[in-house]
Amino acid sequence: MIDVRLQLSVSDARRRFDLDIAFATEAPFVALYGPSGAGKSLTLQAMAGLLPVRAGHVRLDGRALLDTATGIDLSPEARGVGYLFQNYALFPHLSVRDNVAFGLTSWRSRLKAEDAARVDELIESFGLATLARSRPATLSGGQQQRVALARALACNPRVLLLDEPFAALHPMLREQLRDELRAVRERWGIPAIMITHDLDDVAALAHRAYLVDGGRVTREVDLAGGDSRELLLPQAPRPEDERRRHWLKAQLT
Repeated sequence: MIDVRLQLSVSDARRRFDLDIAFATEAPFVALYGPSGAGKSLTLQAMAGLLPVRAGHVRLDGRALLDTATGIDLSPEARGVGYLFQNYALFPHLSVRDNVAFGLTSWRSRLKAEDAARVDELIESFGLATLARSRPATLSGGQQQRVALARALACNPRVLLLDEPFAALHPMLREQLRDELRAVRERWGIPAIMITHDLDDVAALAHRAYLVDGGRVTREVDLAGGDSRELLLPQAPRPEDERRRHWLKAQLT
């Protein structure tokens, strides 16, 4: 069960934005869908402990990561969150292997044997073994995404937070990598929350979707009541596929 209620404000010299968002679900893959500037990224950042929260809570399977009413506010590294940033945030001076292992090391300690084995397993499972010594600048967009996702999984997270995971990719790659992301989440059995403004991401991956607008959830759609995979669109959509897509669009607009 993912249970989130967050109230916070961000501002600069020109404007102020208030986030007041709440949702609770047992769905394994959740999409926060909506336009840019709706508050989706702020929600993930606050869940991960990267932003101060005025009031609210974040609970995962009954464990409080944040609860302002009781004074609980775990540090980002103690929350058990795997975060895939929109631009992947890979370290350009580190190899693929060192990027994946980054969260498991510190300046005081080297990689433990069991952690090294996990890093090697992730590199192998993501098809990165031949690129383990390469730097991010030499990788394709899809390869960079796989490195970032492997890094997010290296610390055995309890939840994956995915910030526009396909926005930086060529459209021809997106369908393939959606399939890969779905398979990875199912293999590791980790719930995921994805933010997107692409309806096809929602249709392909989400079991439950929340429309976010103006810092609030304005609509909730259950895609798992039937076979949500029926909402997948082939490259040449059939008339019935278009009808399903129009239905989903109608629910989220």
